[in-house]
Amino acid sequence: MELRVLRYFLTAVDEGNITRAADILHITQPTLSRQLIELEKELGTTLLIRGKRSLTLTDDGMLFKQQAEEIVELADKAERTFIGKKDTVSGVIALGATESVGSRVLSKYICKFIEKYPKVQFDLYSETADSIKDKIEKGLLDLGLLLEPVDNNKYEFLRLSQKETWGVLLRKDHPLAEKETIYVEDLKSYRLFLPKREGARNEVLNWIGCEESHLNVSVNYNLLSNVAILVDEGLGCAVCLDGALSIHYSPDILFKPVFPEHTTRSVLLWKKNHLFQPAASLFIQMINTQKWEN
Repeated sequence: MELRVLRYFLTAVDEGNITRAADILHITQPTLSRQLIELEKELGTTLLIRGKRSLTLTDDGMLFKQQAEEIVELADKAERTFIGKKDTVSGVIALGATESVGSRVLSKYICKFIEKYPKVQFDLYSETADSIKDKIEKGLLDLGLLLEPVDNNKYEFLRLSQKETWGVLLRKDHPLAEKETIYVEDLKSYRLFLPKREGARNEVLNWIGCEESHLNVSVNYNLLSNVAILVDEGLGCAVCLDGALSIHYSPDILFKPVFPEHTTRSVLLWKKNHLFQPAASLFIQMINTQKWEN
Protein backbone atom coordinates (compact mmCIF):
# COMPACT_ATOMS: atom_id res chain seq x y z
CA MET A 1 0.00 0.00 0.00
CA GLU A 2 1.56 3.27 -1.12
CA LEU A 3 1.25 6.64 0.58
CA ARG A 4 0.30 8.11 -2.79
CA VAL A 5 -2.76 5.85 -2.98
CA LEU A 6 -3.83 6.88 0.52
CA ARG A 7 -3.74 10.50 -0.61
CA TYR A 8 -5.81 9.56 -3.66
CA PHE A 9 -8.38 7.88 -1.44
CA LEU A 10 -8.62 10.82 0.99
CA THR A 11 -8.96 13.34 -1.83
CA ALA A 12 -11.76 11.31 -3.40
CA VAL A 13 -13.57 11.10 -0.06
CA ASP A 14 -13.16 14.82 0.64
CA GLU A 15 -14.48 15.77 -2.80
CA GLY A 16 -17.18 13.09 -2.85
CA ASN A 17 -16.72 12.82 -6.59
CA ILE A 18 -14.18 10.89 -8.71
CA THR A 19 -13.99 13.45 -11.51
CA ARG A 20 -13.34 16.44 -9.21
CA ALA A 21 -10.79 14.46 -7.20
CA ALA A 22 -8.95 13.42 -10.38
CA ASP A 23 -8.77 17.06 -11.49
CA ILE A 24 -7.28 18.10 -8.15
CA LEU A 25 -4.76 15.24 -8.25
CA HIS A 26 -3.88 15.96 -11.90
CA ILE A 27 -4.58 12.39 -13.01
CA THR A 28 -7.26 10.94 -15.24
CA GLN A 29 -10.60 9.76 -13.87
CA PRO A 30 -10.05 6.15 -15.06
CA THR A 31 -6.62 6.08 -13.37
CA LEU A 32 -8.07 7.25 -10.06
CA SER A 33 -10.96 4.77 -10.28
CA ARG A 34 -8.54 1.92 -10.98
CA GLN A 35 -6.32 2.88 -8.04
CA LEU A 36 -9.29 2.91 -5.66
CA ILE A 37 -10.54 -0.46 -6.90
CA GLU A 38 -7.05 -1.96 -6.47
CA LEU A 39 -6.91 -0.52 -2.95
CA GLU A 40 -10.19 -2.23 -2.06
CA LYS A 41 -8.93 -5.51 -3.51
CA GLU A 42 -5.72 -5.22 -1.48
CA LEU A 43 -7.71 -4.66 1.71
CA GLY A 44 -10.33 -7.26 0.83
CA THR A 45 -13.26 -4.97 1.57
CA THR A 46 -15.48 -2.31 0.01
CA LEU A 47 -14.56 1.21 1.08
CA LEU A 48 -16.77 3.29 -1.19
CA ILE A 49 -20.32 3.12 -2.48
CA ARG A 50 -20.25 4.67 -5.94
CA GLY A 51 -23.34 6.61 -6.96
CA LYS A 52 -23.89 8.31 -10.29
CA ARG A 53 -22.49 11.61 -9.05
CA SER A 54 -21.20 10.99 -5.56
CA LEU A 55 -19.18 8.67 -3.33
CA THR A 56 -20.30 7.40 0.07
CA LEU A 57 -18.13 5.68 2.66
CA THR A 58 -19.03 2.23 3.94
CA ASP A 59 -18.46 1.41 7.64
CA ASP A 60 -15.07 -0.09 6.70
CA GLY A 61 -14.43 2.99 4.61
CA MET A 62 -15.01 5.29 7.60
CA LEU A 63 -12.59 3.27 9.71
CA PHE A 64 -9.98 3.20 6.96
CA LYS A 65 -10.35 6.96 6.39
CA GLN A 66 -9.46 7.65 10.02
CA GLN A 67 -6.43 5.39 9.82
CA ALA A 68 -5.34 6.79 6.46
CA GLU A 69 -5.53 10.35 7.81
CA GLU A 70 -3.28 9.40 10.72
CA ILE A 71 -0.74 7.71 8.42
CA VAL A 72 -0.63 10.66 6.02
CA GLU A 73 -0.35 13.14 8.89
CA LEU A 74 2.59 11.20 10.37
CA ALA A 75 4.28 11.06 6.95
CA ASP A 76 3.82 14.81 6.45
CA LYS A 77 5.18 15.48 9.91
CA ALA A 78 8.26 13.35 9.24
CA GLU A 79 8.85 15.12 5.95
CA ARG A 80 8.59 18.56 7.59
CA THR A 81 11.05 17.48 10.27
CA PHE A 82 13.81 16.59 7.80
CA ILE A 83 13.13 19.55 5.56
CA GLY A 84 13.35 21.74 8.67
CA LYS A 85 16.92 20.54 9.34
CA LYS A 86 18.08 22.53 6.34
CA ASP A 87 17.20 25.77 8.13
CA THR A 88 18.48 27.14 11.42
CA VAL A 89 15.40 26.22 13.46
CA SER A 90 12.19 25.42 11.63
CA GLY A 91 9.52 22.74 11.47
CA VAL A 92 6.05 22.23 12.90
CA ILE A 93 5.11 21.61 16.53
CA ALA A 94 1.78 19.82 17.01
CA LEU A 95 -0.11 20.78 20.16
CA GLY A 96 -3.44 19.55 21.52
CA ALA A 97 -5.33 21.54 24.15
CA THR A 98 -8.47 21.08 26.22
CA GLU A 99 -10.78 23.92 27.27
CA SER A 100 -8.98 25.53 30.20
CA VAL A 101 -7.49 28.75 31.46
CA GLY A 102 -4.14 27.10 30.78
CA SER A 103 -4.70 27.86 27.10
CA ARG A 104 -3.95 31.50 27.83
CA VAL A 105 -0.64 30.56 29.42
CA LEU A 106 0.16 28.25 26.51
CA SER A 107 -0.47 31.10 24.07
CA LYS A 108 2.19 33.18 25.85
CA TYR A 109 4.67 30.33 25.58
CA ILE A 110 3.97 30.04 21.85
CA CYS A 111 4.37 33.80 21.30
CA LYS A 112 7.69 33.86 23.14
CA PHE A 113 8.96 30.89 21.16
CA ILE A 114 7.95 32.27 17.76
CA GLU A 115 9.61 35.60 18.60
CA LYS A 116 12.88 33.70 18.98
CA TYR A 117 12.30 31.13 16.20
CA PRO A 118 10.08 32.80 13.57
CA LYS A 119 10.43 29.94 11.06
CA VAL A 120 8.68 27.48 13.38
CA GLN A 121 4.96 26.82 12.89
CA PHE A 122 2.44 25.43 15.39
CA ASP A 123 -0.44 23.11 14.57
CA LEU A 124 -3.08 23.60 17.28
CA TYR A 125 -5.89 21.13 17.93
CA SER A 126 -8.83 21.49 20.32
CA GLU A 127 -9.32 18.02 21.75
CA THR A 128 -10.60 16.10 24.73
CA ALA A 129 -8.00 14.91 27.24
CA ASP A 130 -8.37 11.27 26.18
CA SER A 131 -7.93 12.18 22.52
CA ILE A 132 -4.82 14.24 23.30
CA LYS A 133 -3.17 11.37 25.17
CA ASP A 134 -4.08 8.92 22.42
CA LYS A 135 -2.56 11.15 19.73
CA ILE A 136 0.58 11.72 21.80
CA GLU A 137 0.97 7.94 22.05
CA LYS A 138 0.57 7.61 18.28
CA GLY A 139 3.04 10.41 17.58
CA LEU A 140 0.43 12.71 16.04
CA LEU A 141 0.93 15.35 18.77
CA ASP A 142 4.17 16.51 20.33
CA LEU A 143 2.63 18.02 23.46
CA GLY A 144 -0.75 18.30 25.14
CA LEU A 145 -2.43 20.71 27.51
CA LEU A 146 -4.89 19.07 29.87
CA LEU A 147 -5.92 18.94 33.50
CA GLU A 148 -4.40 16.97 36.36
CA PRO A 149 -3.94 14.19 37.31
CA VAL A 150 -1.09 12.95 35.09
CA ASP A 151 0.40 9.47 34.74
CA ASN A 152 3.98 10.12 35.92
CA ASN A 153 5.16 6.81 34.47
CA LYS A 154 4.25 7.77 30.90
CA TYR A 155 4.65 11.55 30.69
CA GLU A 156 6.95 14.41 31.56
CA PHE A 157 4.99 17.54 32.40
CA LEU A 158 5.03 21.15 33.50
CA ARG A 159 2.36 22.20 36.00
CA LEU A 160 1.02 25.68 35.21
CA SER A 161 0.64 28.15 38.05
CA GLN A 162 -2.89 29.37 37.41
CA LYS A 163 -5.70 27.58 39.23
CA GLU A 164 -8.79 26.20 37.53
CA THR A 165 -11.88 26.56 39.75
CA TRP A 166 -14.91 24.27 39.60
CA GLY A 167 -18.36 25.83 39.45
CA VAL A 168 -21.50 25.90 37.31
CA LEU A 169 -22.39 27.41 33.97
CA LEU A 170 -26.04 28.57 34.01
CA ARG A 171 -28.51 31.02 32.59
CA LYS A 172 -28.77 34.40 34.27
CA ASP A 173 -32.45 33.69 35.07
CA HIS A 174 -31.70 30.33 36.70
CA PRO A 175 -32.70 30.19 40.41
CA LEU A 176 -29.08 29.55 41.43
CA ALA A 177 -27.93 32.71 39.63
CA GLU A 178 -29.76 34.80 42.22
CA LYS A 179 -27.85 33.29 45.14
CA GLU A 180 -24.93 35.28 46.46
CA THR A 181 -23.13 32.05 47.31
CA ILE A 182 -23.80 28.63 45.76
CA TYR A 183 -22.95 25.56 47.82
CA VAL A 184 -22.50 22.00 46.54
CA GLU A 185 -25.69 21.00 48.39
CA ASP A 186 -27.63 23.44 46.20
CA LEU A 187 -26.66 21.52 43.05
CA LYS A 188 -28.57 18.42 44.12
CA SER A 189 -31.91 20.12 43.51
CA TYR A 190 -31.35 20.94 39.83
CA ARG A 191 -30.73 19.28 36.48
CA LEU A 192 -27.00 18.94 35.88
CA PHE A 193 -24.60 18.30 33.01
CA LEU A 194 -21.43 16.51 34.12
CA PRO A 195 -18.06 15.93 32.41
CA LYS A 196 -17.85 12.49 30.85
CA ARG A 197 -14.12 11.86 31.39
CA GLU A 198 -13.82 9.41 34.26
CA GLY A 199 -11.15 11.25 36.22
CA ALA A 200 -12.97 14.60 36.08
CA ARG A 201 -16.35 12.99 36.77
CA ASN A 202 -15.09 11.19 39.88
CA GLU A 203 -13.48 14.39 41.07
CA VAL A 204 -16.80 16.25 40.72
CA LEU A 205 -18.79 13.54 42.48
CA ASN A 206 -16.31 13.42 45.37
CA TRP A 207 -16.48 17.19 45.64
CA ILE A 208 -20.29 17.24 45.69
CA GLY A 209 -20.18 14.36 48.16
CA CYS A 210 -22.84 12.00 46.87
CA GLU A 211 -23.48 9.12 44.52
CA GLU A 212 -24.41 9.92 40.94
CA SER A 213 -27.74 8.18 41.45
CA HIS A 214 -28.70 10.94 43.91
CA LEU A 215 -28.22 13.64 41.28
CA ASN A 216 -30.41 14.66 38.35
CA VAL A 217 -27.88 14.19 35.54
CA SER A 218 -29.34 14.64 32.04
CA VAL A 219 -26.26 15.17 29.86
CA ASN A 220 -22.65 13.95 29.88
CA TYR A 221 -20.16 16.02 27.90
CA ASN A 222 -16.59 15.90 26.62
CA LEU A 223 -16.18 19.55 25.67
CA LEU A 224 -18.20 22.28 27.31
CA SER A 225 -18.94 23.84 23.93
CA ASN A 226 -21.16 20.81 23.27
CA VAL A 227 -23.53 21.69 26.10
CA ALA A 228 -23.27 25.50 26.31
CA ILE A 229 -26.20 25.72 23.91
CA LEU A 230 -28.30 23.50 26.19
CA VAL A 231 -27.42 25.74 29.12
CA ASP A 232 -28.45 28.74 27.04
CA GLU A 233 -31.76 27.00 26.29
CA GLY A 234 -32.39 26.67 30.02
CA LEU A 235 -32.33 22.86 30.19
CA GLY A 236 -29.98 22.80 33.17
CA CYS A 237 -26.57 23.87 34.43
CA ALA A 238 -23.16 22.45 33.57
CA VAL A 239 -20.62 21.62 36.24
CA CYS A 240 -17.36 22.88 34.73
CA LEU A 241 -14.15 24.82 35.22
CA ASP A 242 -13.93 28.60 35.05
CA GLY A 243 -11.27 28.51 32.35
CA ALA A 244 -13.44 26.81 29.72
CA LEU A 245 -13.72 29.18 26.76
CA SER A 246 -17.37 28.33 26.18
CA ILE A 247 -18.29 30.34 29.27
CA HIS A 248 -18.30 33.36 26.97
CA TYR A 249 -20.62 31.68 24.50
CA SER A 250 -23.69 33.87 25.19
CA PRO A 251 -24.53 37.04 27.12
CA ASP A 252 -27.43 35.15 28.72
CA ILE A 253 -25.24 32.62 30.56
CA LEU A 254 -22.62 33.04 33.25
CA PHE A 255 -20.20 31.05 35.38
CA LYS A 256 -20.50 31.02 39.17
CA PRO A 257 -18.07 29.33 41.57
CA VAL A 258 -19.45 26.78 44.03
CA PHE A 259 -18.35 26.39 47.64
CA PRO A 260 -16.45 24.84 49.23
CA GLU A 261 -13.94 25.93 46.61
CA HIS A 262 -12.44 23.09 44.59
CA THR A 263 -9.54 23.73 42.22
CA THR A 264 -7.18 21.91 39.89
CA ARG A 265 -4.37 22.93 37.54
CA SER A 266 -3.50 22.56 33.90
CA VAL A 267 -0.39 20.67 32.85
CA LEU A 268 1.59 20.78 29.64
CA LEU A 269 2.79 17.23 29.02
CA TRP A 270 4.80 15.19 26.55
CA LYS A 271 5.81 11.55 26.19
CA LYS A 272 8.69 10.27 28.32
CA ASN A 273 11.89 9.05 26.63
CA HIS A 274 10.67 10.24 23.22
CA LEU A 275 12.99 11.53 20.51
CA PHE A 276 11.48 14.82 19.33
CA GLN A 277 12.16 16.75 16.17
CA PRO A 278 14.43 19.79 16.81
CA ALA A 279 11.73 22.47 17.06
CA ALA A 280 9.62 20.52 19.57
CA SER A 281 12.72 19.63 21.57
CA LEU A 282 13.68 23.30 21.82
CA PHE A 283 10.14 24.27 22.83
CA ILE A 284 10.17 21.71 25.66
CA GLN A 285 13.57 22.94 26.73
CA MET A 286 12.35 26.52 26.88
CA ILE A 287 9.21 25.85 28.90
CA ASN A 288 11.32 23.89 31.37
CA THR A 289 14.02 26.51 31.80
CA GLN A 290 12.26 29.84 31.29
CA LYS A 291 10.16 31.28 34.11
CA TRP A 292 7.79 33.30 31.99
CA GLU A 293 5.08 35.33 33.60
CA ASN A 294 1.74 33.51 33.52
